[in-house]
Amino acid sequence: MCREQEPDSPSHVVGRQLAEAVKNLVALWFSAVDDVRPRLPARQIRALEAVARRPSLNVTGLAEHLGMGLPSASRLCDRLEAAGLLRRYVRPGDRREVRLEVTEQGRRLLAEVTERLSAHLADALEAVPPERRQRLEQVLRAVHEAGTPGPATPGTDLRHGSGADGEDPAQV
Repeated sequence: MCREQEPDSPSHVVGRQLAEAVKNLVALWFSAVDDVRPRLPARQIRALEAVARRPSLNVTGLAEHLGMGLPSASRLCDRLEAAGLLRRYVRPGDRREVRLEVTEQGRRLLAEVTERLSAHLADALEAVPPERRQRLEQVLRAVHEAGTPGPATPGTDLRHGSGADGEDPAQV
């Protein structure tokens, strides 16, 4: 759902600034992923996270989620299974359907990635004054909710490039 906007519109300017911030967040995520052992490609970490969030996921669903072909997703699962991070099992009642499950070792790895990412983010946030940190939290919550079906956070309207209180989210 991407709309064409004027390059100098407030929403477009905020969008560019948010894109730069997201790039920095992605870099922190990659740094956290690089810190854990065994060292896995980002796509494998994303696969483990997807399976951990959706225990009913099968290989076809994982392929769709990651935007890859079924043979590639199957090979990815082979590698994760060989590393002891993922397990495939036949669903009771339907032996044709193979479900995926993150192993305890896989859960520990994901927890370590999350812990490392939290530490990287905490370090980055140390340089942000408390009042701007609070505003950042509000903006991130509003962006998250805007991308999630359901009601938006009261008092925040990112569609017009400003909060309902008149503050510019770009001033975070």
